[in-house]
Amino acid sequence: MDIAINHICAPGLPLEEFFAMVKRLGSCKVEIRNDIPDTVNTHQPGDVRRAAEAAGVEILSINALYPFNVWSGDLPERAVAMADYAAACGAKALVLCPLNDGTPVPEADTTDALKALAPILRERGLTGLVEPLGFPVSSMRKKATAIACIKAAGGEDVYKLMHDTFHHHLAGETEFFPEMTGLVHISGVVDPEVAVEDMLDAHRILVDGKDRLENIPQIRRLIDLGYTGPFSFEPFSEDHWSLPAPEAALKDSIAYVTEAVATAEA
Repeated sequence: MDIAINHICAPGLPLEEFFAMVKRLGSCKVEIRNDIPDTVNTHQPGDVRRAAEAAGVEILSINALYPFNVWSGDLPERAVAMADYAAACGAKALVLCPLNDGTPVPEADTTDALKALAPILRERGLTGLVEPLGFPVSSMRKKATAIACIKAAGGEDVYKLMHDTFHHHLAGETEFFPEMTGLVHISGVVDPEVAVEDMLDAHRILVDGKDRLENIPQIRRLIDLGYTGPFSFEPFSEDHWSLPAPEAALKDSIAYVTEAVATAEA
């Protein structure tokens, strides 16, 4: 497995320390964010690029442009600013998340948004990672929907899917699209009391043997179908963020996941 680490795994670590931790964990691929922690609005892109180069890490993406599928208001301006930042800091992609407040968004509007965003990404050599959110209130829950909109927008050259194991499970998805997948986010839920339809980001921790999201079968299936890209660890729970030793927890989770995937039945 090609392991990557999202900065949300250790949001209390300054950027340089986060990069150093990633290297100690045996990875060289990272994702930075514009929320928790907010690297984009607190660091100059040139400083981020220099820190990444000094540490020997590759910035896979910036999380995230939201809501990418409502192309109005200040979204076009924010899209350009984030794309400029990504290009300047050396990031390869922008994560694109759909509106997630219960408001429906027609597929035609999502397609139009992808059409409008595509030249911004192309001009800067970036990929757009379209991430369906499996929450019941999400305006785009399924990867098949995302693919249909990408194709309708003529964007196969510039867009890829973000396969998120949490959202895949919440949406009840069974289809995998390895040839369209550019990155995979992995996180687990172990709380035995919460119903699937009530799972929230606050429930997402690192994957271990008590995981309810079927991370190992999902990862195994993607690999067996030909996916060769990175798997990025992305826990959202404040319980994880408050851990006194996030590096040790990550080391344990990486070891569990890689061993479980290696020994899982194809």
